[in-house]
Amino acid sequence: MNDISDDLALSMAKNGDKDAFGILYERYVGRIYNYIYYRTGNPKEAEDLTARVFYRAINHIGSYKNLGVPFSAWLYRIAHNLVANWHRDRSRRKEVPLEEHIELRSKSDIPETALEISQEKEKLLLAIRNLPADRQEVILLKFLDRMSNAEIAAVTGRSEGAIKSLYHRTLLALRDNLEISA
Repeated sequence: MNDISDDLALSMAKNGDKDAFGILYERYVGRIYNYIYYRTGNPKEAEDLTARVFYRAINHIGSYKNLGVPFSAWLYRIAHNLVANWHRDRSRRKEVPLEEHIELRSKSDIPETALEISQEKEKLLLAIRNLPADRQEVILLKFLDRMSNAEIAAVTGRSEGAIKSLYHRTLLALRDNLEISA
């Protein structure tokens, strides 16, 4: 049963099949947890918020409407809203250093090459950390979760055009920041 499509599992879950929802849970729990963890920086809070995402999803699965984006975008939207509430309630913003989660591997064992790659990685991560939160989120969803612009739009509650524009401006800002520090 694990090899069924999201659409079929979703249809079955909407009809009350808890096992079908379990399949969707297994497919997405890791990605949702990672997203929340990157945004909160707190593993215990990420676990709690992830559980709340799926609790809300199972309780509202009957009202889910396919809007032309993957089911995962709906889950990310729930997660996005819970994380926004979490930040607002705590009135602080703590980011997890991206270097703990991104590994850029060297194809060479030459120490000079490894050092150069490490320095470039540090510059990139610093430039990303200096971006506003909404731009960091676009980078996170685009490159770590490999989401399309439509999926990111569904998660963030913006139009696809707004995401394209924000993504383009973010890349230009990163390029400019990296050129300045070079």
